[in-house]
Order: sequence, then C-alpha cells, then structure tokens
Amino acid sequence: MAGPIVASIVATLESAVAVGGLSALGAGLYSLGIPKDTVLKYETAIKSNKFLVIAHGTPDELAKAKRLMHAGELVASR
Repeated sequence: MAGPIVASIVATLESAVAVGGLSALGAGLYSLGIPKDTVLKYETAIKSNKFLVIAHGTPDELAKAKRLMHAGELVASR
C-alpha cells in the first residue's frame, strides 16, 4: 500500500540535507506535504521507539485500514 510514498521518502532521504531543523526523515515527510509541527511530533514518536504508519488509498480503503489497526490494538491489549 505504501510503495509510492515510501519511494518518495527514500528519494528525499537520499538527497536530503537537514531542512529547517528537520532530520532527513522529517525533510522527507515535509516534502510530502505534512505540516512541520506534525513532522516534529512524528519524529519525536519515532525516537521514542514508536511506529509511523503511512497509508495511501481511497477514503473507504483508509477507513478499513484504520478499523483493522484499531482492532489489532484491542487484540494486543487483551
């Protein structure tokens, strides 16, 4: 699902120089149109050993992916 997004981030990372205090990952996310304050939040989460999941699809596909992820959280917390 994330093929084109990952390819875009990787391409940016390969040529990225820290932009406005962002890491290479942050610069890649920012280049995708993610707001800088949100990028900083994501970078902090990743540095805290959390995951960042990026999904691309139709609104219905994204809603289904979100439901599946939340269902997985419920199973993991049992």
